[in-house]
Amino acid sequence: MAPLIDDAIIEIILRLPPDEPEHLFRAALVCKRWLRIICDPGFLRSYRAFHGAPPLLGLLHRLMLCQLGPPTPCFASTTSMPNFPYPGTDGRLVTPLDCHHGRVISYLRQDDGLYYQVWDPIMGDCHVVPTAGIDWLIQSVAVLCAVDGCDHLHCHGGPFRLLFVATHGYNYKIIASVYSSETSEWNEPVCLHNSCEAYARHMQEGLADTHRYDPKYIPYVQPRRGTLVGDAVYFTVRLGNAIVEYDLGKDRLSMIDPPPAARDVCYISLMAMDDSSLGFACIEGSSLCTWSRKVDTVEAAEWVQYRVIELEKTIPVANPDDKRFVVGFAEGAGVIFVSSGVGLFTIKLNSGQVKKVDESEVSFSVLPYMSFYTPDRGRLLSLARTQ
Repeated sequence: MAPLIDDAIIEIILRLPPDEPEHLFRAALVCKRWLRIICDPGFLRSYRAFHGAPPLLGLLHRLMLCQLGPPTPCFASTTSMPNFPYPGTDGRLVTPLDCHHGRVISYLRQDDGLYYQVWDPIMGDCHVVPTAGIDWLIQSVAVLCAVDGCDHLHCHGGPFRLLFVATHGYNYKIIASVYSSETSEWNEPVCLHNSCEAYARHMQEGLADTHRYDPKYIPYVQPRRGTLVGDAVYFTVRLGNAIVEYDLGKDRLSMIDPPPAARDVCYISLMAMDDSSLGFACIEGSSLCTWSRKVDTVEAAEWVQYRVIELEKTIPVANPDDKRFVVGFAEGAGVIFVSSGVGLFTIKLNSGQVKKVDESEVSFSVLPYMSFYTPDRGRLLSLARTQ
C-alpha cells in the first residue's frame, strides 16, 4: 500500500476526538513522521480550530456552600488521561473557586494570610496572588484570559485577570474588583447602588425579613462559578435568584431579574447559550427547565423558555424522596451538570443525552475544567518515562 501523503494524514488525525486525548498521543507515537506532524504548532492550531471549543477534561467540586478546608480538593479526570496532581495542599486550607480559559483559581488560607492561587493543570504553572483587601461575607472569583484577541482555545502562559465579586462583610453591598497579572494590582472597586432598580428592590425585599441579621437571610452573592457571555460575567444572588452582571469593558455592575418561574428555586445554573445569550437552568419537579434571555436592539430583554427535559427515567435517585440538583454548566460543550444521591451526571442541551461522570456526593457547585490536551515532544517524553 502506498504511504499516505502528509495532507491526507492531517485530514485523518484532525478528526480524532479532543475529549479522548489518548488517541492523539497514541497517533504521535506511531512513527517519527506522525510525531512531526502532530507536534507541529501549525497542526495544533488547526486541530483546535477544527473542533472549535475545548473539551471537558475534568472536574473540581465544591461539596459545601462555605467549604474552607478538607476534603482536600481533587481534580477528577473525565477522560482516560490521569488526574492532574492538585498543588498547594501541604497543610493549607484550599477552596476551589473557578475554572476558565485553561486555569483553576483557589482560595488559600495560610499561617501568614489569605491568598488566591492560579494554577494551569496542563502546563503546571502556579501563581499566588494577594486578595483584594476587601471585607466580604461571601465571595465568588473568576479567572479569565487577558490576551487581546485570544480565541480562548489555547490559553496557557499568557496574562490573566481575576474578577472578585462579593457581598460586603458589614454593609451587604455587592462589590467587584479586577486583578491584572500584568500590573500585579487590583483596580478600584465598584459597587451596586440603589440607582439600579432591580438591585434596590432585591435588597429591600431581602433585608425586610425579620431575620435580617441571620446571614442565611441576607441576599448575598452565591459562591458559584461565574458564567462568561461575551464581555460580561454573571453571578447569582441568594433570595430570588437575581443575577449580577459585571461588564468587563465598562467596569460596571448591574442586576437583572431571573425568569419569573425560577425565583423560588434553590439550585440553579447560569449558562452561555449557542447564540451568545445568557441562559438559565433549574429543576422543577423531575424536569430540567431552561430559558434564554433575548435582548432586542434597544436593550429591552425577556426570558424565553428554551427546553424542558424530563429526568425521571434518565437520572436515578437513591430514594424516592431524594431530589436532583442543577450544579453547573460547561460552556462550549453544551452540557449541564445534575447531581443526585446516585452520582453526578451531564446532560447535553441539544440532544438530552445523559452520561454519568462521577460517583461523588451531592455537590453545591461543579467547576468544569475545559482545555485541549495535545501532545508535544516534552510531554511525550514525560509520558514515556512514567510507563
